[in-house]
Amino acid sequence: MIYRIWHGYTTPDNAPVYEALLKEEIFHGIEEKHLPGFRGIDIIRRRRGEEEEFITIMRFDSLADIKAFTGEDYETAYVPTETRKVLKRFDARSQHYELRESRAYTP
Repeated sequence: MIYRIWHGYTTPDNAPVYEALLKEEIFHGIEEKHLPGFRGIDIIRRRRGEEEEFITIMRFDSLADIKAFTGEDYETAYVPTETRKVLKRFDARSQHYELRESRAYTP
């Protein structure tokens, strides 16, 4: 499993707009592509000074599956035009990590 991690930053006023855009449009658009090896996407968010930081974490079976989504330059961030309008700044490159082990615990 490969994790594709990306950071975007927005103002506190734009944070709800950006989050809604992710949930209601961007994620659906990605899901509708029926990407091979795509296993899911998460958003995490925190206040960081005068900004709201969003991190998206996408999960793929392999690097080849990520390249099918992004092209050969797989580290280039996928930032749709509509999201750029509400972001203050964002990472131009995504980071990729190989899952080495995962454990789940239930009480």
